[in-house]
Amino acid sequence: MSADPRETPSGRSLTAFTALHHAGRPLLLPNAWDHASARALAEQGHPAIGTTSLGVAAAAGLPDGVAATREETRRLAAALGSGPFLLSVDAEGGFSDDPDEVGEFARQLYAVGAVGINLEDGLGPAARHVAKIKAVKLAAPGLFVNARTDTHWLGDGDGTLARLDTYRQAGADGVFVPGLTDLRAIEALVRRLDVPLNVLYSPGGPSVAHLADAGVHRVSLGSLLYRRALGAALEAMADLRAGRAPTGAMPSYDAVAAFTAGRVYRPGAC
Repeated sequence: MSADPRETPSGRSLTAFTALHHAGRPLLLPNAWDHASARALAEQGHPAIGTTSLGVAAAAGLPDGVAATREETRRLAAALGSGPFLLSVDAEGGFSDDPDEVGEFARQLYAVGAVGINLEDGLGPAARHVAKIKAVKLAAPGLFVNARTDTHWLGDGDGTLARLDTYRQAGADGVFVPGLTDLRAIEALVRRLDVPLNVLYSPGGPSVAHLADAGVHRVSLGSLLYRRALGAALEAMADLRAGRAPTGAMPSYDAVAAFTAGRVYRPGAC
């Protein structure tokens, strides 16, 4: 194991991941749901990849947001942790209300190469989320803890700054406010915070350029890419049923097969 607590056992650096939040432009973080989607995004030049809890849950036929995908998330992290990118894992609320269990799960993520973890409060007690953040930083000090508050996602935004301040004081390395799209409110938060602010990109909200101008440090895509992929599959089938050839980008069989080391191309396979 690395002697530097800022590095994972595989040599991945918390320092490098943190630096991506201070590069003069927001870290645009795409969220993958499986090995192939992560590798495809990395080959497009993205230095860091997140996971999407909805994509992981839906792919497994399980509900999102109810702590049903702990093992699926752990297995995906194990598959991606040694990939050619920095990995941040969406862990819902840590898959437990017991801080020690959340800390142990974070340690497992760190052990397989993850450099970040996203923890959501679900508008539950702030004190409980604080205990989880502290447990994670104790168990895996090399993980970048992105502490999410759902004050805008599930509520009316009341208490956002108070929660973010509390999470920062507990050791969070960054804070995440999905559902926040008002640029003036975003700018105000940036001015008040001394850790990176992460927002969720919304097709109907501000552009990435506008979020950059507002001072946002990280823009996550959440389940957007997964839902777009499903939409593309449905559009392709609709085209075929209507007698049209499907359009849009489509990686070749060889390209997809190459994402898995050791896989042998079989002529004629589909």
